[in-house]
Amino acid sequence: MNYETARKLLIDQAITTEENSDALLMRMQYGKPPVPGHVTSILLALKVVFEELKDATIIERELANSLYQLSIKSQQLFAAGRKAGIEWPPLLKEDLLRITIAVESIFSGDWQTLH
Repeated sequence: MNYETARKLLIDQAITTEENSDALLMRMQYGKPPVPGHVTSILLALKVVFEELKDATIIERELANSLYQLSIKSQQLFAAGRKAGIEWPPLLKEDLLRITIAVESIFSGDWQTLH
């Protein structure tokens, strides 16, 4: 996966419109888990974006907003869904934490892992 593909994938996953019904945030908004392989693709894209931007001093607004949305909004949707009685897949909470850590890594320029 190259940077442009990774960038587009991350931006697309944060869009919450009816036309983008398979986006991570859109699925979670409707109480649906990610499709199989979804989180893996997002994590790979985050790593590619990190490698491209680790020495950058500026991150474009659209990408930064998408990263923020994937990091914060996914956690909020997970918590709201759990509160509403949605039984999320067992590893989703950990996967969302990995996404958050990867986003933090992009912003800091220093790659971090969950463990």
